[in-house]
Amino acid sequence: MTKLLARLLIAAAALIGVSAFAADATAPAAAKSELENKLYLDLPAGRVVIALRPDLAPKHVARIKELTRKGFYDGLKFHRVIDGFMAQTGDPTGTGGGGSGKTLPPEFSSELHVRGVLSMARAQPVDSADSQFFIMFGPAPSLDGKYTIWGQVESGMEFVDAIKKGVAYDNGAVLGEPTKIVKMQVAADAGKKAK
Repeated sequence: MTKLLARLLIAAAALIGVSAFAADATAPAAAKSELENKLYLDLPAGRVVIALRPDLAPKHVARIKELTRKGFYDGLKFHRVIDGFMAQTGDPTGTGGGGSGKTLPPEFSSELHVRGVLSMARAQPVDSADSQFFIMFGPAPSLDGKYTIWGQVESGMEFVDAIKKGVAYDNGAVLGEPTKIVKMQVAADAGKKAK
């Protein structure tokens, strides 16, 4: 009986070892996948960590990552910032009228525009979203179901709060020197040298 028990214990230990090894082997892949769906948005005040939402807007997330990897957002201004509402960026002209030149079809969802949500800006046509996006300072139910939500601030919202505000009488246009994005990168690429 004790030999049988000893053999069972050895077999159990071996199985535990194999499953632990398998878990360790998948851990780096899981961590890489998680980092692939995070952005680091570096602002003058500090780093904002953004969780991407490919479950809500896979085409928008793919496009944001593509532009980010090209360095498109680095140095761009927050050209429209309305206190208590949102901060908008992503226009290389800094006027609110520019973009990357490639529009996307809408990927509306039932998610709510609440504090920390990132959503795509667009013109009147629903399929006019391009590279401009905004970060919500607070809830705005009037936007729900009408703009594509693609991310959520995980940490660093206090640095978003520090973005220079625009003037209410001019629809949030920022006077003087607006806050600029220092760098935006996909977390999986952080620390890699540019090619």
